[in-house]
Amino acid sequence: MEKIVNGKAFVLGNNIDTDQIIPAEHLVYSLSDPEEKKMYGKYALSSVPSEKSGLPNGGIKYVEANKFQTEFPIIIGGANFGCGSSREHAPFALQIAGTKVIVAESYARIFFRNAVDGGFVIPYESVEKLIDKIKTGDEINIDLEKNVLKNLTTNEEYNLKPLGDILPILEAGNLFEYARQSKMIA
Repeated sequence: MEKIVNGKAFVLGNNIDTDQIIPAEHLVYSLSDPEEKKMYGKYALSSVPSEKSGLPNGGIKYVEANKFQTEFPIIIGGANFGCGSSREHAPFALQIAGTKVIVAESYARIFFRNAVDGGFVIPYESVEKLIDKIKTGDEINIDLEKNVLKNLTTNEEYNLKPLGDILPILEAGNLFEYARQSKMIA
């Protein structure tokens, strides 16, 4: 696992739910077929209303039309990120789209556990509200050892809550791989 994550930020508001992350009508694609699996990336965050996107006039899409990956590997979210249904397709779709890290004020518990258990994305919690301090397109550097987010565009730094007990799971790749490496399962 990378210890430093760099990339552009995509800023969202509060209460981004799993239907906004991956709409139910796009849950028809096979997770095992490589061509169909790409469709989860194409439709990631495709149902976020513009008033929740933190974008002027909602003008920037997370994944551009006719593409399967985003140019924004870092999502900055507000409170209650990932609320809604318990589908693991939501963090999976973000991973397929190219999301590496989500930094939010808080998470819905089931989304957080799905993100960690599947090793899909790194779910960091911010110490303070960041959706008013970071803009979509800002260049971000996240140091996973120091738990610091640096906005390279504005040269401001923000502390993140340590990943704690979930870090070994993320480093292993997912919960089952962690259990194998820890000799909890064969």
